[in-house]
Amino acid sequence: MQMFGSDNYSPVHPSVLEELARVNTGHVIAYGGDPYTAEAIEILHKHVGDECDILITFNGTGANVICLSGLLKPWQAVVCTRTAHINTDEGGAPERIAAAKLIPIDSEDGKLVPEMIEPYLGRLGDEHSAQPHVISISNVTELGTVYTPDELRTLCDFAHSNGMKVHCDGARIGNAATSLGVSIKELTADVGLDALSFGGTKNGLMGAEAAVFFGQTEPFVRFLIRKQSAQLASKMRYLAAQFIALYRGDIWLECAQHANAMTAKLVEGLQAQGCEITHSPDANEVFCVMDPALYKKLNEEFHFYPWDATRNEVRLVTSWDTEPALVDTFIKRLGELQA
Repeated sequence: MQMFGSDNYSPVHPSVLEELARVNTGHVIAYGGDPYTAEAIEILHKHVGDECDILITFNGTGANVICLSGLLKPWQAVVCTRTAHINTDEGGAPERIAAAKLIPIDSEDGKLVPEMIEPYLGRLGDEHSAQPHVISISNVTELGTVYTPDELRTLCDFAHSNGMKVHCDGARIGNAATSLGVSIKELTADVGLDALSFGGTKNGLMGAEAAVFFGQTEPFVRFLIRKQSAQLASKMRYLAAQFIALYRGDIWLECAQHANAMTAKLVEGLQAQGCEITHSPDANEVFCVMDPALYKKLNEEFHFYPWDATRNEVRLVTSWDTEPALVDTFIKRLGELQA
């Protein structure tokens, strides 16, 4: 059974399982001292540039916590959108583990621009106020929109001119790059990001992400942060192997292209059935208005999530393995129920 609930629902890409089998032989040094981890990091450098430190982690929340911890002092705060994953879906992990105060800002399209952040900088230098220091964004955003390189460069320039840093939650960074027809490096190192949570689980991996810090300063401190955040794998080769499989060639690109294409197909069908699309479906997520009774019936067969109950908004997500026939069946069933 395939569903539209999340790209986390999808299985592991076969190439990942093959690579795991390849590295599953003999003894190697633990905690990342093995040749497979070195190979994976070398491969990832080709996607994000050489001037950065790459720390492989178990999951996206861990990568986010490490990135924020590595950028913040105890008195500093993080500016993010109200819908940001670190604000709504990580169980308070950034606050508890990174001890980061979050300053959420409303955003209609899930993006931040300098004009939205500037009002929150008025108390910089005031000892009675937490000091905004990190701007944390997501690309793809939680509303399915994508930041362009120009938008990111503008945001980074603004942050740096105010002594701030920029972190990107890149759980779907492959989908974002693919949607724009650019490289991952053009959305990260080239625009001036300070830290990136490099995603892979949503695009075919079993369970591996990475915290990337641009500008090689205090690397040992960051490695200590990973250890204290319980994100240092003893048998690192099994996480590394997943990155090797996905990013050594074009598999990451093929997976992201397919997921994005399935969302485009889904959007076309939804619009043909008269559904209102509420946010620009830039990558592999689509948000639309749906009558609650209709949603309840469709959800029993296809499983996807309600989003904003105040306007009957739902979210559907496509994956690297979403079959065109599934989209066709969903749209057909939607039409039958609306008839």
